[in-house]
Amino acid sequence: MRYIDLTRTYQRNMPGVDWEPARTLDRDGWNATTLHLYSHAGTHMDAPLHFGVSDQTIDQLPLEQCIGRAWVLRLPDTPPKAIHTVADLGTLADQIQPGDSLLIQTGWSRRISEPAFRLELPRIGEELARWLVARSVRMLGVEPPSVADVTNLDEVTHIHRILLGGNVVIIEGLCNLEQIQADAVTLIALPIKYHRGDGAPARVIALENDNRLLTS
Repeated sequence: MRYIDLTRTYQRNMPGVDWEPARTLDRDGWNATTLHLYSHAGTHMDAPLHFGVSDQTIDQLPLEQCIGRAWVLRLPDTPPKAIHTVADLGTLADQIQPGDSLLIQTGWSRRISEPAFRLELPRIGEELARWLVARSVRMLGVEPPSVADVTNLDEVTHIHRILLGGNVVIIEGLCNLEQIQADAVTLIALPIKYHRGDGAPARVIALENDNRLLTS
């Protein structure tokens, strides 16, 4: 079995991330840090509360929604502002079953130091969003910081509401998807569990060649 970490390392140069020493070994006898994290910084998960779809918060997500079989859709070198459609799924459209998840590998995480990473991101089209809901997909994971154009409030609201309203857990800001060699993996995505959270940074890993590969 291979373990692949799909989580970005949180650093001070990332938007919404900072920290400061709370204790030091020399002064206090141990090292400790006070963290300052935007709830949607880096690799993170969205709760329905994020766009007012329902009152469900990140700490209320059932664990069974955070683990399961995920198919990998490979769309390398996706151009800026591309819109993902059902046609992009190809043969995966026939393989994805209710309860499965989808990871979209675009290579976009390589652009993290560019303004285009946020401003020209590829995104989920309405047709695909509704297809994922109709197929009862459990989790959708993408490399860009959002599944929709963050500069277009109407679009970002509409796509998030379709997905979150259809019980599709959204994971944004993934990396290392190109390291996955298998067509499907066991995906585990665990958000920070804080009270009434609209979203949270998450540790996301893929288990490749898992003989217990989940089917639901």
